[in-house]
Amino acid sequence: MPSEKQIVDAFEKVAADMPGFMAASLVDLESGMTLGLKSLRPDFDLAAASAYNSEMVKQKLKIMKALNIRTNLEDMLLTLGDQIHVIKIIGPTTFIYLAVDRSQSNLAIVRNVLNKNVAAFS
Repeated sequence: MPSEKQIVDAFEKVAADMPGFMAASLVDLESGMTLGLKSLRPDFDLAAASAYNSEMVKQKLKIMKALNIRTNLEDMLLTLGDQIHVIKIIGPTTFIYLAVDRSQSNLAIVRNVLNKNVAAFS
């Protein structure tokens, strides 16, 4: 597990490579706690968003189990009118939560930048 400084440094790189970057956090799935974060918007409560998104991931995993879906959850996409939110599963206990401005970025860019930098969060 990377240190908090390594996580923040990795998010700095993601932010520099991603147009429209708003905020991102590395989240512990079980507790919903942020392990490191970067935000360009002070009004974006990453602690609350991370906690709520951990509940959403847990529910999706329960649904997959109930439906006997035998594959891995890779990511979850939420599109809002002006934002794209992506949850990228890093391992069995962590995920990245990322929000970008939809007018400045697109899903292909988001996935490309995340996939290029995902190793820094493992």
